[in-house]
Amino acid sequence: MTEPVNRTILLFDIEKFGRRDDVEQAFMRRMLYTILQETLRSAGVEQTDQRVEDRGDSVMVLISPTVPKVPLLRALLTETPALLRSNNRLASSSAQVRLRAVLAAGEVAVQELGGALGGVVGRDLNQAFRLLNSDQLRHLLTQSGEQLLLCVSDPVYQGIVSHGHHGVPATEFHQVSVLGKEGPLTGWVHGSAGPAAAGPPVEPQRPALGGPATSGGVQFIGGSPSFGGSLVTGDQHIVSGGQVHGDISVGDSRRGGTK
Repeated sequence: MTEPVNRTILLFDIEKFGRRDDVEQAFMRRMLYTILQETLRSAGVEQTDQRVEDRGDSVMVLISPTVPKVPLLRALLTETPALLRSNNRLASSSAQVRLRAVLAAGEVAVQELGGALGGVVGRDLNQAFRLLNSDQLRHLLTQSGEQLLLCVSDPVYQGIVSHGHHGVPATEFHQVSVLGKEGPLTGWVHGSAGPAAAGPPVEPQRPALGGPATSGGVQFIGGSPSFGGSLVTGDQHIVSGGQVHGDISVGDSRRGGTK
């Protein structure tokens, strides 16, 4: 394994790739690589400065630290969306490509094992993939209606974006918190989606049996409700309706009926 080297990390992932058939997937992968290479070309990234690894419905690019990040950010903000629009105009509705993209940076080591084996390792790389595959970014792309969702890591935002370089407006990036396997991660998403939209909708919690009374439930005030001859104590919520006062017995074995 080589010594770790600081690299720029660029990740692209196709939305809902697995829902398409083989012909559509092959077409979408060709489009992905066309968009990737044109984006890198417009940012001035030479072939010798990039290492590309295929991940099926996604692609990872490690870029030499000698390549400045500002032109790459400008290309991702302008060239990539334009390429998506022009290529999607030629695609059928079932083969339209929408992308999540993450731009990060950090120490990455290359591990070559010979033949087709090998790969790269690094904590910063792992965190970039945590951002890319997070439910928050998936949800934001779905809600945005755009063809590209770009997220930058916190170090990239603090070191590059926040300084307001030409063509990289810091005010258009919004902070999001992503729950990764090792804990929370901070990312910065470009676009109109604010922090409130950063997570998928949370379903309301249902009250537990015997918990405090809530509106719309049956509440017993006074008396002792009994079901099947067994005494039930505490607050009980059964069906919508009003309040029931007094003793209630359902299926009382001593009477064979309901009181």
